[in-house]
Parts: sequence; C-alpha cells; structure tokens
Amino acid sequence: MAEEKTNVMRLLDQKKIPYIPRQYDVSDGVLDGVTAARRLGVPPETCFKTLVTVGASKRSYVFVIPGEKELDLKAAAKAVGEKSIEMLKQAQLLPLTGYIHGGCSPVGMKKRFPTVIDASAEALPEMTVSAGKIGRQVTLSPKDLAAFVGAEFETVSK
Repeated sequence: MAEEKTNVMRLLDQKKIPYIPRQYDVSDGVLDGVTAARRLGVPPETCFKTLVTVGASKRSYVFVIPGEKELDLKAAAKAVGEKSIEMLKQAQLLPLTGYIHGGCSPVGMKKRFPTVIDASAEALPEMTVSAGKIGRQVTLSPKDLAAFVGAEFETVSK
C-alpha cells in the first residue's frame, strides 16, 4: 500500500525539495521529540519540534528547535525583536496554524509566520521535522527548509 502523502509532503514536492518521508508508532500517545527520534532511528539532535509563540506585540512566531531542548524565551524574543514572547495556548494552535499539538510542521501553516530555526541545525546535513500529522515526519536539508519557509538561523534553545 502506498504511503499517504501529507500536505507538507505535497508542498515540498511542488517546490521539488528532496525529503525522506518517515512514520512512527504513536499508539501509546508519547509525542516528545526524543521518543520520536528513537522510534525513527535518527540522532536526537537532528529531530526537531515546531513551537508557535506569541509576542508582546500579539504577533505570532514559529521556532524550530531540537526535540531534546527547550525554547529559550529570552533568546527567542531577542531573535524576533520582541520585548517578550510566550508559548501559544494549545487551544489556539489549530485555528491559527491548521495543525494540532504533536503534528505541527513549519511547512504549510495557514499563514506564513516569521520563523526561526535553531542555529544547531545550520551545520547538519539533514534534519527531521513534523510532516503535519502525528507520527509522520520528513527528513530534509536545513537550508532547504529555511529557504522554503523564509526562516533565519539563531540560537534559541537551551
């Protein structure tokens, strides 16, 4: 049976951006990045999570950081020129981005938001991010991802 493509995969296909589709079992409900990396068989430092935040200005921002790390709110605010930022409330994620918690991808959100990829990704040959559905991931070049979503590389994790 052919693997069903997610919207993220279709968008990458349209732009001819190479990626490797990946899938892992989430039947136990464990969705953290370290577990995802282990189940996918990829190094944890290459498996990234997508976090959506809101700044003091009420603008939304997307941060893509290693799954094993936390967002450094001070560094993140500085990176996007905000006085402060906080995590978006989970109930606001779907209406704002079109994605649910655990299946949020930097690719294919309802709107394009300023996006920052943690600087640790810049030197990697490839990184893995959500393909827009829980248990589905894509592995691709960090530079291709940054170019596609208009992201900057900054140190925003701790």
